[in-house]
Amino acid sequence: MTSTLAIVVSLLLLMYLAYRGVTVLLLAPLMAALAVLLSGEIGLYLPIYTDTFMKALGGYVIQFLPIFLLGALFGQLMADSGAAHTISNAIVERLGHKQAIVTVVLACAVLTYGGVSLFVVAFAIYPIARDLFRTADIPKRLVPATIALGSFTFTMTAMPGSPAIQNAIPIPYYGTNVFAAPGLGIIASVIMLLGGLWWLHSRAAKARVSGEGYGQHAEGEAMASSDVDKGAMSRMPLALALLPLVLVIGVNAIFTYLVFPGIDMSSLTARFPNVSPAKMAGLWALIIALNVACVTLVVSRLGHWSNLRASINKGVYGFMLPLFNTASEVGYGAVIAGLAGFAIIRDAVLNVTPGNPLISEAIAMNVLAGITGSSSGGLSIALQTLGADYLRMAEAAGISPDLMHRVAVMAAGGFDTLPHCGAIITLLSICNLTHRQSYLNIAAVTMGVPMVALIAVITLGTMFGSF
Repeated sequence: MTSTLAIVVSLLLLMYLAYRGVTVLLLAPLMAALAVLLSGEIGLYLPIYTDTFMKALGGYVIQFLPIFLLGALFGQLMADSGAAHTISNAIVERLGHKQAIVTVVLACAVLTYGGVSLFVVAFAIYPIARDLFRTADIPKRLVPATIALGSFTFTMTAMPGSPAIQNAIPIPYYGTNVFAAPGLGIIASVIMLLGGLWWLHSRAAKARVSGEGYGQHAEGEAMASSDVDKGAMSRMPLALALLPLVLVIGVNAIFTYLVFPGIDMSSLTARFPNVSPAKMAGLWALIIALNVACVTLVVSRLGHWSNLRASINKGVYGFMLPLFNTASEVGYGAVIAGLAGFAIIRDAVLNVTPGNPLISEAIAMNVLAGITGSSSGGLSIALQTLGADYLRMAEAAGISPDLMHRVAVMAAGGFDTLPHCGAIITLLSICNLTHRQSYLNIAAVTMGVPMVALIAVITLGTMFGSF
């Protein structure tokens, strides 16, 4: 009981201190040490730190470093090449300010589904969203929720083929790929998109009736930090701007469904006995796709880069903090999983619905993502500690690993946007708004509506299986 209480205390402190802005890089080992101390095992902390925390952290880095690195690099190249600006402008020109909310959501969705970092998207789209909302006289307080709907929801967790790290994390645990349960993913995406748009339009309509417009806001607000030159660098053909996004999805699909299934992996297994091609093929396909997209971007814009080396360096440096933040949370989770009290928590979670692990998995992912304020962090901790149990339960219940994958990712994208979430804090900072002004609407489109979609997927998956 003492050990269980120690885990709860450390988790709550982790959530509170993360909300207060303390870096997870420091918090994770400190809160792990606190849990060990309160459990009465402080004498074992140093070996626990070196053998458990650091091994788990290092293992995560080894497994996912290429995805974080290439994803960050691709996002930076999309921004600095002008491709992101070209795509967003094209959507604005076609839909205009009369459909300001839809325009912003779709611009964010296209970019994030194509693999552009949600932070790059937020910085790049905010000035456009601000101008559109001002022209349409829609309250500025709705801008963060609009960007969040297009960036933090269906393209991150539900759309089949999404290169988001959240969609890649379950692959080695379940032996799946980023296209897992495509039919259910599309249904969930439609629910999130339409539900989110309904909420935002209803809030805008209510504001209009009450006489609330864009509002008075200080100028000189945060502008796009992606250093996109809206001059020469932004003038590129739309087809060329879209090509890298198409390649990320297309090349990934080709290797996932055509190339790798047709290759005899027996010689590979003989040489690397610890490698399971079936479980790693999904990650390999994504790595190849991101490489192809990055090379295509660089080559197609040769002669147009203002400083290609600086863009590459900035992208590469940008992956380190997100990777090590998440890896530190995985290390923390590994320490917690080794404490005696965790067995009580694990059994309680796994036995919520013994016959249907989908519900148990959804609860576990939501809770851990909410506590850590990170969908990737919560998902990683949960799968690191419970992934094998869930796979075993799914096999016993006849549930497809693809369905487990999709539910896990969608659930992790639920409570991850509680007020202490770093992405939410950053988004509000970009928009120069506060939690009080905008958080309710953010919560509605990033937690409320996605929960409806998650329930729908679990229900349909339970009734009809994965499709």
